[in-house]
Amino acid sequence: MRKLFVYLRDYKKETVLAPLFKMLEATFELFVPLVMAAIIDQGIGGGNVPYVFRMGGLLIVLGVIGLVCSITAQYYAAKAAVGFSTKLKHALFAHIQGLSFTEIDTLGTSTMITRMTSDVNQAQNGVNMVLRLFLRSPFIVFGAMIMAFTIDVKAAFIFVVTIPLLSVVVFGIMVLTMPMYKKVQSGLDSVLGITRENLTGARVIRAFNKEQEEISAFEEKNGKLSHMQLFVGKLSALTNPVTYIIINAATIILLYTGAVRVDEGTITQGQVVALVNYMSQILIELVKLANLIITITKALACANRIQSVFEIQSSMEWEQKLTDEDNEGSIASATVEAGTGSGAAAGKTAAGGGRRKTDYRVEFEHVHLMYAGAGAESLSDMDFCVRKGETVGIIGGTGSGKSSLVHMIPRFYDATKGCVRVDGRDVREYAMEELRMKVGIVPQKAVLFQGTIRDNLLWGKGDATEEELWQAVETAQAKEFVEQKEGKLDAPVAQAGRNLSGGQRQRLTIARALVGKPDILILDDSASALDYATDAALRQSIRNMEGDMTVFIVSQRASSIRHADQIIVLEDGEIADIGTHDELLKRCGVYQEIYYSQYEKEA
Repeated sequence: MRKLFVYLRDYKKETVLAPLFKMLEATFELFVPLVMAAIIDQGIGGGNVPYVFRMGGLLIVLGVIGLVCSITAQYYAAKAAVGFSTKLKHALFAHIQGLSFTEIDTLGTSTMITRMTSDVNQAQNGVNMVLRLFLRSPFIVFGAMIMAFTIDVKAAFIFVVTIPLLSVVVFGIMVLTMPMYKKVQSGLDSVLGITRENLTGARVIRAFNKEQEEISAFEEKNGKLSHMQLFVGKLSALTNPVTYIIINAATIILLYTGAVRVDEGTITQGQVVALVNYMSQILIELVKLANLIITITKALACANRIQSVFEIQSSMEWEQKLTDEDNEGSIASATVEAGTGSGAAAGKTAAGGGRRKTDYRVEFEHVHLMYAGAGAESLSDMDFCVRKGETVGIIGGTGSGKSSLVHMIPRFYDATKGCVRVDGRDVREYAMEELRMKVGIVPQKAVLFQGTIRDNLLWGKGDATEEELWQAVETAQAKEFVEQKEGKLDAPVAQAGRNLSGGQRQRLTIARALVGKPDILILDDSASALDYATDAALRQSIRNMEGDMTVFIVSQRASSIRHADQIIVLEDGEIADIGTHDELLKRCGVYQEIYYSQYEKEA
């Protein structure tokens, strides 16, 4: 939790003023029993009615001042707590966005959502309660004890025994419940995970009539969470009754001792009432302190979970964003390197008829990839080159590594061994913005965001003109249905594009990638929802685009990649063969099997 206090840095004034005003309120509260004692002893006991009214007015003044101090403290505490949580959420979200796919896959979506919402809210409540009560409650407890000593030393020793006994109970329960609250939050992660999975796959669950099984699985996980919460709740709930028993026992002893002392003439009746009031104040404040301890326990458990996310560092290191002068220098450097390349890259340059390295748009040099925690490599010895303007088809069976291969070009994952180059430079030498501007990718799952069609397309290029947007829409074969929408480019898009069909979503995601006119376009099985005619028209329109854009098409359809300049056939994470459609049809058994499973074999 201490490491997270940095997000309170901009609220130093509030973090000082909130407890200060609470202490001021507590100070006025400690004077109330003394005023009551004076009213009883001097006003009522002496029959002095004007004195009673004067002291009554003083009580009202103390109450009003205490109320103003309390409201002021609440305002500053709330301002600091909400500001703290806002900055913490921003920092946590930015940190998660900076993690690579490897860390995000390891953490899991449901866990990150829980820590961004529930955990941060618990930490916010903890900060709020600490600023309001952490100093006030102990101040009242020890202040009441000191004030009791000013009234009667012998009676005050009851306070000396009671307060440590109560402290043992409160802090003992805190020590027991803190690890349990961590388990409760972990259980919440699990329930959120299964809830998210069921809501996402609701149609599949209903299609296979698995509602009851999923309800049973949810009830089991939710039941475990409920049992855990009930157990820790019962343990925490012991605080109040045990505290009341101790306080009430101390009050009985105090009343008995006070009665004896009054009978002896050592103290007055008003002083006994004051001592009982101080004991009542201690009771109220210790109950508040007990609830504060529970809140702090939850907040600390959640803060540790949040801090554990901050401690996860990205496995990828990016170069700093380059200036225009640096870019010119890097281009010149790449040109020089092109003539003096060595090793595998130089060998390819020589084999290619003395071409410079920059003649190749993308190069994979003996690349291997193994995901974190995996038992074996997903890709082994990927070694090929792609020229500028070429169209490359990637095909293979399910799980052969097609998506893994193209995900290494925009550096979603780093090569375990080997090197991936774009325009003659290792992708690890690029600044993130520079590399991602070169690569446009359309993922397997078409993801659109709530807003308008225009909003989604501008993700590809923030300052795109109207003409550029329509050109991208036309190239992606989406112009016809966009023009039919009310508002056209300003037509609304629901969350995840639920108000669009699968084919429409895919065409808009392709248009979004085309708006920026990237040097490299990756279509990762992004036309699976399109009919053959639309798919063919899409490929033809992309081929007719201006410039020398290199296109990677990942597909299960042989027709989608049939006319590619070269086709890479993958099998179990290895390259089975590379060539044109006609070449592969003659010599590659894997390609033949895929092709003839889709087309009738000619005689």
